[in-house]
Amino acid sequence: MNSRRSFLGKSLLALSSGLITKNAFAKGLPQSTVDALPSLKGRKILFTYGGWDGHEPEKFLNFLKPWMQKEGAEVMVYDNLSPYEDESIMNQIDLIVQVFTMSSITKEQEAGLLKAVKNGAGMAGWHGGMCDAFRPNTEYQFMTGGQWVAHPGGVIEYKVNIIDHDDPVTNGLKDFAMHSEQYYMHVDPNVKVMATTTFNGDHSPWIDGCTMPVCWKKMYGKGRIFYTSLGHNLDHVTTVPDALKIIQRGIQWASASKYQPAEKWISPMYAKQ
Repeated sequence: MNSRRSFLGKSLLALSSGLITKNAFAKGLPQSTVDALPSLKGRKILFTYGGWDGHEPEKFLNFLKPWMQKEGAEVMVYDNLSPYEDESIMNQIDLIVQVFTMSSITKEQEAGLLKAVKNGAGMAGWHGGMCDAFRPNTEYQFMTGGQWVAHPGGVIEYKVNIIDHDDPVTNGLKDFAMHSEQYYMHVDPNVKVMATTTFNGDHSPWIDGCTMPVCWKKMYGKGRIFYTSLGHNLDHVTTVPDALKIIQRGIQWASASKYQPAEKWISPMYAKQ
C-alpha cells in the first residue's frame, strides 16, 4: 500500500487554524427534549469516493450506501469529482458525502462544490476523506472547518469524550475508547464541537494535555457541514457502535440544509476583554 506521503507527491505532480470552541459540559437531556434528527427519506445524496486507498473509500461506500437507501435516500455514486462541475447535478442534490483523501481538485470542480454548498446543499464526511482532501485548497478548508496535520503514533489507543450531550448527533452517547489514528487538526474556532480527544504526549511531548475536536458542525453559506475525525478504516468505527452513530447522525443532520433553518451557535474565541 502506498504511503500517505508518496500518494500526495504523485497526486500533486498529476495536477501540474486552530483553536477549540468553548463548549459547556452539559448534563444531557432526555431524548424527548432533544430536536429529532432529520430523516433521509427523499433526500438526494451525491457520494463521491476515491483518493488514497488507505482510508478504504470503497469499503465505506459499500457499507453506507445500503444504509442510506434503507433510510429512503436516493444515492448517486461517482468514483471521481466530475459531478462537482456539473451544475445540473449540483443544483438538485441535498447532501454531498465525500471520501476523497488527498488527491487534487480542479478550479472548476472546487467552484461547483463551493457554490452548491453556499446555496444550501449539505456536506458530511469523516477522517481524511473530507478534512485531508485537496491540501492546497484553502477555500475548501474554510468550508469544511479543519485540516489534518498529524496523527502522533499512528494507530493507537485513545479516548473520545462527548462534551455536548444535548445535540441530537451526540445525545445519549457516552465517552468511548478508540483504536485508530488520533487526529491532530487545525480547526476553525467557530465550529460547534460535540466531542473531543486529549493527547497524552507519549509520541509528541509538547502536545501533552492538548484537547482537540473529534466532531463538529458548522455552516458555509446556507449549507450545513458535518465532520468527524473518526474513521481511518471502516472496522475502526463499525466495531465501536457510538463512533458509527456519530457518522450516521451527522449525515442525517447535514442533509437538512434546504429544509430546516440554520442553527446559530457562534461563540467567538477572541472576544474583547
